[in-house]
Amino acid sequence: MKAIHFIGSGQPVLAEIPLRDELPDGHALIRVRASGLCHTDIDVLHGRYGSSAFPVVPGHEYAGEIEALAADVESFQVGERIAVDPNLPCGTCASCRRGLTNLCTELKAYGVTHDGGFGEYSVVRADHLHRIGDLAFDRAALAEPLACTLNGLRAAGVVQGTSPPSNAIVFGAGPIGLLMALSLQAKGAGTVTIADVNENRLAFASDLGLKTAVSGSHSLSSQRHAFDFVADATGVPAVVEKMIDLVEDGGTALLFGVCPPAATVAIHPFEVFRRQLKIVGSHSLNRNIPEAIEILKADDGRMARLVSHRLPLEEILPYFLAKPSDPATMKVQFVSA
Repeated sequence: MKAIHFIGSGQPVLAEIPLRDELPDGHALIRVRASGLCHTDIDVLHGRYGSSAFPVVPGHEYAGEIEALAADVESFQVGERIAVDPNLPCGTCASCRRGLTNLCTELKAYGVTHDGGFGEYSVVRADHLHRIGDLAFDRAALAEPLACTLNGLRAAGVVQGTSPPSNAIVFGAGPIGLLMALSLQAKGAGTVTIADVNENRLAFASDLGLKTAVSGSHSLSSQRHAFDFVADATGVPAVVEKMIDLVEDGGTALLFGVCPPAATVAIHPFEVFRRQLKIVGSHSLNRNIPEAIEILKADDGRMARLVSHRLPLEEILPYFLAKPSDPATMKVQFVSA
């Protein structure tokens, strides 16, 4: 099959890779129909964050059709349309036993340590497949990043059946920040603001029905203690440090973006104590794909607009080599006919 293949750290090539002759027990062969590019893909596979295994086919945000099943798989049928949960926890460590499978000490993942979605086919454990019904494949491939935002909201206490934030702000108008903001709206949040320094991205966010603000501006920094929920989706330490002052008394700050591992920020512990602030972290997804699929099915099309590029594999390769310079580039996907 044709695939993007990382033959080593920072070394992606377009290659022909043979499919294995037989499926392992418990597995399915997926014909990939849509696979999204995440900057985590680029950072991990270029050795800037976390660890991978090489050689590997990248891609942990993908959906497709079941092409074949191992003889022992009875829970699915050939031809069913599915999305993939890429995380492969060990199931036995302390975190897994507590239900925090995303914090597994031996966490593996399709597209990181196991071949993922940037190939024509992918071999996946059947218990990591989720039916998508008639949801379009490009929308279904958003289930994984959306599930990450839902895990973040859950960690921050924003869950179904509770009072949603009344005035929320998300820093970062890239695809994941916009998914976070739209997830907040889907959860019933009142006013949701997206903050960024890029005017084009702010205009796009406004067109999605989100309130906007210029990150670092006087008009925003003057809104001290004004937001009951503040989230960072930039991974910029300076943004994280300054956003704490925007959290209202008793409010929550969510560290969702991936800051450099060695970065530090200054936070006044007295402020956290006196104003009873909650500072929460979130990593990856934790079995949130079914909820994400339901939100995508109910979405009015705004989340689907985050996919700016639908490309064949041959045109995907350059995006693994350099970050897009065009601010209009949002979510890039490999799609097959």
